[in-house]
This record gives sequence, structure tokens and C-alpha cells, in this order.
Amino acid sequence: MNNKIRLLIVDDHEMVRMGLATFLSMEDDMEIVGEATNGREAIEKAWELKPDVILMDLLMEGMNGIEATRELAQEKARIIVLTSYLDDEMLFPVMEAGAFSYLLKTSAADEIAAAIRKAANGEPTFQGQVTKKMIQRMQAKPKHLELTAREREVLALIGQGKTNKDIAEELFIGIKTVKTHVSHILGKLELEDRTQAAIYANKHHLT
Repeated sequence: MNNKIRLLIVDDHEMVRMGLATFLSMEDDMEIVGEATNGREAIEKAWELKPDVILMDLLMEGMNGIEATRELAQEKARIIVLTSYLDDEMLFPVMEAGAFSYLLKTSAADEIAAAIRKAANGEPTFQGQVTKKMIQRMQAKPKHLELTAREREVLALIGQGKTNKDIAEELFIGIKTVKTHVSHILGKLELEDRTQAAIYANKHHLT
């Protein structure tokens, strides 16, 4: 009976795939069942090959690793992100998409192998820097708590699709005052426009 961990390696760099495949295929309890060069190919191979663990790069042409992870979230395979990037724009979206573990490509080969074994047993792995970022994210207060009571009222109305004129009439204030509040809201929440503010308001159930 074959009890080996079935692996799918997803990376757009051939040398990376070759290096991982060469090392991991020498592990007695692992089997490389396939390779993919982008997210779309990863999805097709995962459906066909039914791997236990997928090593997923993030930045790839066509479909990236975040989109592929979201598509594969309902599959049996555990997805281990293996990337060079540690920025919030990569880390948090892919974890929310359903990634199981997150490693950097600077990881030692033995660390990657250990993470694969843990993933196969249902144990996630995060490197120290990743864990620190995730803890900071959980401990961080929502930015809208920095808003004044009036600014939160304005944000809620933006979330309801109200125009500046509507908001001015509802709150009995001038349009110029509304515009000032909107400007402060965008600045404090680090948003670019009203659309993003409306999305933020609804996402945080402020409407």
C-alpha cells in the first residue's frame, strides 16, 4: 500500500521546480505527482492528480497563487505557500483564500520537508516573521475606531450609497462639512475614494 505524501509543485521558474522535485523525491515518504507553471494549470493538475499537499508560488503569469488557492480551497489538498514575498498584500489575502501554511523560499530544504509532513497531518507551519505579522494583524484595532462619532455616521451613510447632498440633509450639516468629513475618513482609513469607503463600511458592518 502506497502511503507516500502526494505532492504537486506550482512555480513559474523551472529551476525552482527542478530543485524542489529533486530534493523532495529523495524523501522516502514523498512522491512528486505533478508540476504546474501557473495557477490555472495548478487547478487542472490538482483536480486530475488529487495531491495531498500543494507547494504554491504566488506571483505567476496568467492566474496567480492567491486566485488558484481560492479556487482550490474546497479540495482535499493542503496548500503550502512557498514564496519570496512577505508583504501584507500577499500574506493576508492568500491566507484568507484558504492557504494552510506559509513559507519563504529562503527556508532550508529540511524545513520545507517538515512543513509538508505537518501539513499532511493537519498541522500548519508559519515561519517566525509570518507568525509575528499574523499576531500583529489580530491584535491591531480596526482603523474605523480612530474616526470621530460624526465621521462614523458619515461613513455609514456612504456605505448606504448616499451622496454628499443626501448626507448633508440627513445630518443637517453643510455639503462643505460633509466633504471635509469624507476627506478625513479616507485619510484615516487609508482609502482612495468613496467606493472603497463604501466597501469598508459594509465589510465591517457599519451601515
